[in-house]
Amino acid sequence: MADSVAASRLAFPNAKINLGLHVIQRRPDGYHEIDSLFIPVPWCDTLEVTASAPSDSHVKLHLHGHQVAGNTKDNLVCRAHALLQKERNLPPVDFHLIKAIPSGAGLGGGSADGSFALKLLNAHFELGLSLVELEGLAAQLGSDCPFFIRNEPARVTGRGEHISPIDLDLEGWHIAMIHPGIHVPTAQAFQWVIPQSNRPGLNEWSGSSPLDWSGQLKNDFSGPVKAHHPDIQNALDHLQASGAVYAEMSGSGSAVYGFFREEVKPDLFFGCPSHWQTWSGPAVI
Repeated sequence: MADSVAASRLAFPNAKINLGLHVIQRRPDGYHEIDSLFIPVPWCDTLEVTASAPSDSHVKLHLHGHQVAGNTKDNLVCRAHALLQKERNLPPVDFHLIKAIPSGAGLGGGSADGSFALKLLNAHFELGLSLVELEGLAAQLGSDCPFFIRNEPARVTGRGEHISPIDLDLEGWHIAMIHPGIHVPTAQAFQWVIPQSNRPGLNEWSGSSPLDWSGQLKNDFSGPVKAHHPDIQNALDHLQASGAVYAEMSGSGSAVYGFFREEVKPDLFFGCPSHWQTWSGPAVI
C-alpha cells in the first residue's frame, strides 16, 4: 500500500439491465443457474471515499438520496471494505453514497455500489489488484457484483459469476426506463418461475441489436411478476405505445425499459403516475 493517498476519490456506480433472463435450474447450494445478457446503463449513483479522522476506528457510510433499507454495516459498500480489510489491513474510511438508482428494482444498484467500492478502494490505496482478483472478491459480495468490475456488455451464467463479454449493436440507440414504485423480493420472484434447462444459450445473440429482440429475447420473470403486479405491465405498455422497438422488464423486476431509435424526449414520461421513477439516456456508456 502506498504511504500517501489522495484525500478522496469519486465514482459513479451505474445500473444494469437484463436482455433476456433464463432460469435454468436450482443448484444444490440454493442458488439458481441463470443465463442472461447484462448491459451497463448510465443511470448512476455517486460514491465517494475519504480518509477518516486519525482517531476513528470504524468505517462510516453516509447515505443520501433514496432511502436504503437495512443496517448500514450490512450495505455492500461496507462489506466491500471489510473484504479488502481482511487481506490488506485497510484503515477505516468514510463513504458518502448518493442513491439515485431505485433499490429492489432489478437494476443491480446495490451490487454496483459494492463492486465500485472495491474498485475505488483498490485505486485509492493503490493495492494493485487485478480485474480477476476484483471479480473474485465481488463474487463474495453477491451474484450480480462480478459483472460491474469490467462493466461491459456480457453473457452472464452460473449464479452470476461466469462472465463472457459479448458484442451487441447498441451504437446510436437510446433507452427509457421506468420504475413503477413496486418492490419485488428476488426470493419471491424465483418461486413464481419454473426453471427450464433445454434452451439454446444466449450467446447466439452476439452481434444483434434491439431490432432483433422483440418477441424473441425473453425474461422468465416477466410473465409471472407482471401477473402479480399489473402496474409493471402498465409501465411496459406505456413504453411500447411511445414507440419502443423492444421493451422488457429487468431482472426480477420491477423496473422496465425500452429501446428507441431517437433520443428520448422528456414528454415521453408526461402523464405517468407521480410515484413512477423515470430515466432516459444513451444505450452505450
